[in-house]
Amino acid sequence: MAIQYLHTMVRVRDIEQSKRFYCDLLGLEEVRRKDLTAAKATLVFLAPPGGGPGSEIELTYNWDSEEVYETGRSWGHLAYRVDNIYETCQRLMDGGVTINRPPRDGRMAFVKSPDGVSVELLQAGDALPPQEPWASMENTGTW
Repeated sequence: MAIQYLHTMVRVRDIEQSKRFYCDLLGLEEVRRKDLTAAKATLVFLAPPGGGPGSEIELTYNWDSEEVYETGRSWGHLAYRVDNIYETCQRLMDGGVTINRPPRDGRMAFVKSPDGVSVELLQAGDALPPQEPWASMENTGTW
């Protein structure tokens, strides 16, 4: 029997706000979208540039829903490798995103999406040399 990982689904309250975070600030690209009239939902699939199966996340927006989506302890985080963790964190911070766990070590950081999904950022290759303001920045909130 063959098995292939396809994607991770994340429910969102505001699809445009979520796309701003994941696409404009983080750098993912929308690869397809489905409006499901009978289910009253829109599915937006995002992937890193050049990504393929197993690299996608599915943003699910349920029309007219007032449900509050809570994250349980069994859920951890999404993780992405980035070319330059300092530049990525600066772009996110400039876009209004809180850096919950700054990249003090030049290797790892955590942020949260508008819906509270924890996102880990990992430096591609070796860790970058520590630099300010990151080296002395305190943790903020949870991740």
